[in-house]
Amino acid sequence: MKILANDGISKSGIIELEDAGFEVITTKVAQEQVANYINSNDISVLLVRSATKVRKDIIDACPGLKIIGRGGVGMDNIDVEYARQKGMHVINTPASSSDSVAELVFAHLFTGVRFLHDANRLMPLEGDLNFNTLKKNYGAGTELRGKTLGIIGFGRIGRSVARIALGLGMRVIASDKYEGEVGIRVDFYNGQFINVDIPTEPMEKILKEADFITLHVPAQDNGYVIGKPEFEAMKNGIGIVNASRGGVLDEVALLEALDSGKVAFAGLDVFENEPTPAVQVLMHPKISLTPHIGAATNEAQDRIGTELAEQITSLLKN
Repeated sequence: MKILANDGISKSGIIELEDAGFEVITTKVAQEQVANYINSNDISVLLVRSATKVRKDIIDACPGLKIIGRGGVGMDNIDVEYARQKGMHVINTPASSSDSVAELVFAHLFTGVRFLHDANRLMPLEGDLNFNTLKKNYGAGTELRGKTLGIIGFGRIGRSVARIALGLGMRVIASDKYEGEVGIRVDFYNGQFINVDIPTEPMEKILKEADFITLHVPAQDNGYVIGKPEFEAMKNGIGIVNASRGGVLDEVALLEALDSGKVAFAGLDVFENEPTPAVQVLMHPKISLTPHIGAATNEAQDRIGTELAEQITSLLKN
């Protein structure tokens, strides 16, 4: 049986699949050629990440497909229900990249409170001539310890964010439409751990009390999770991070809030117009930027590859 990993798969995943008797193809096929390639090469399993879209046209054109797999959490690039109606299995790896995304959230938070995003732009240009001026400009940082982190969306990634925040000594408040009180276990290197129960709260409480907000929600069908009214309800000088999905945060309203000082800084890993984010967003001095790399660590990709391999083997061999 042949598997097309069109957006790539880790070496560990390839080895596990090959050991189970599958042929793994990692040739990158252009979006418009995917269906033809699948049919011409008798592909049984299509694996994608976020780049390749698996819509109704591909599903209809490829009746021989047995499994569509998404290496990661969100499956908004796949017509999931339609594929299942056609008798295909649709799988993903919801737990594999949670810690990687959570760590990137804190990379953005630490960057924002210490102005690293702007300092790293200007130091190469002005560091030799205006060192003392830059030192003064970036010398009013703040600490995360003791501050309140508001987490909107308290699934696997939100909980991983909470673990790091608790380890840093932050107060954590969370909002989620589908979760009640959540028990968070924080493990330490020596085998010790603590358990903290965090009740979920109305989002209004998060907006009112949080010093920093991080978003961990799926793509939205209607409207923004954070728009102009939500920014107006926040504390002055708040920091906000979006490493979930583009389109859950109103970027026009964000720019206005940054310019007014309502928001002190933002960290964005995802954008409304990927892969061509708005220039105004990319050039703003108060935004820390990464190109949708939340799950892109070696460890996460290894876990994603092996988890996909285990699911495929279970479905097709058993």
